[in-house]
Amino acid sequence: MDILIRPIAPAEYGTLAEITAQAYLQDGLLDFGESDGYLAELRNVATRAAAAEVLVAVEHDRVLGGVTFVPSGGPMADIAGPGEAEIRMLAVAHAARGRGAGEALVRACVHRARATEGCVRVVLSSQRTMHTAHRLYERLGFVRTPERDWNPLPELDDITLLTYELTL
Repeated sequence: MDILIRPIAPAEYGTLAEITAQAYLQDGLLDFGESDGYLAELRNVATRAAAAEVLVAVEHDRVLGGVTFVPSGGPMADIAGPGEAEIRMLAVAHAARGRGAGEALVRACVHRARATEGCVRVVLSSQRTMHTAHRLYERLGFVRTPERDWNPLPELDDITLLTYELTL
């Protein structure tokens, strides 16, 4: 499969918004389904693209998925500190899964982090049930950092995100 990883074009924002939203909804990753507040953030590709680098995996001009790369703890960072880049909102369309698009997107983020002056680590957060993603991260050399696990909604006890890091 010939997958191209490149920055998203504005005309593709809507496509990636729906791929990301549907990936989270169909995988049961939003505790409140269609009424989950995070769904609007997942769909807001334009805001992400203005504050970070949004990359897409494309095959024959068809967007398969995307990821948000946040260099050096930019405004889209959840957990990245100084000298760290962060990967957020990795999503691949269900029909395109298992073909390497997710891995290609993560590798592109790692490559960009290595090219970022002063960046020594890539970090990310993941939900407990994202087992396929966890295997991918571990295969690429990421390690769990339980001391950094966090809860984006402190009022709800059961939403702890697992964290991973890759030292460059």
